[in-house]
Amino acid sequence: MTKKTGNFFSKKPNKNNVETVEESMNQEEKQETGTIAPETENLSESQAQQTDEIAGESDNSAELQGKNKEDEYQAQIKDAQDKYIRLMAEFDNFRKRTLKERMELLKSAGDDLLVNLLPVKDDFERGLQVMTDASDLESVKQGVQLIYNKFSEFLTQRGVKEIEAVNQDFNVDLHEAITKIPAPEEKLKGKVVDVIQKGYTLNDKVIRYAKVVIGE
Repeated sequence: MTKKTGNFFSKKPNKNNVETVEESMNQEEKQETGTIAPETENLSESQAQQTDEIAGESDNSAELQGKNKEDEYQAQIKDAQDKYIRLMAEFDNFRKRTLKERMELLKSAGDDLLVNLLPVKDDFERGLQVMTDASDLESVKQGVQLIYNKFSEFLTQRGVKEIEAVNQDFNVDLHEAITKIPAPEEKLKGKVVDVIQKGYTLNDKVIRYAKVVIGE
């Protein structure tokens, strides 16, 4: 008697079993492939909230830093303005003080010169008094010569020098030609042969040109 052997592959699969297996496999695949589960969704929302909070804190920190920088710049600008105002006030005071000193200097610039000229005036007054009663003309001449020498020394001490002119080459920087005459000698042609009025320099600066006659 021949026994019937069962064929595994000949059996038809149960439809319910197939659906159960497919659902099980789908759940496993979702878990393995990272399909969002409720726990995962809650975790992502928490991370997003933390990220938003961190971003908000960063924005607040940046805004605070910007405000601090602005306050610092405003303080620097105010300090610079204060310094500028003080500097302008100091400069204005300096200008006024300098102007006042200059005006006072101009008023008193000749004081020293006049004070030193007074002794010369005194000498002239004494000479005039002596000349009134003097019978000796020579003594009068000597007195006048002494006054002249004293006055000339005073001018020299102040830097005043006489411009040399006679027998010198004519120099337009020192001399002023009044006229020309025939030169008495051949070597005096183009040179100064006579002085009408003496010239002077003050500390090497011409304060009066010598008026001269030129030989030709």
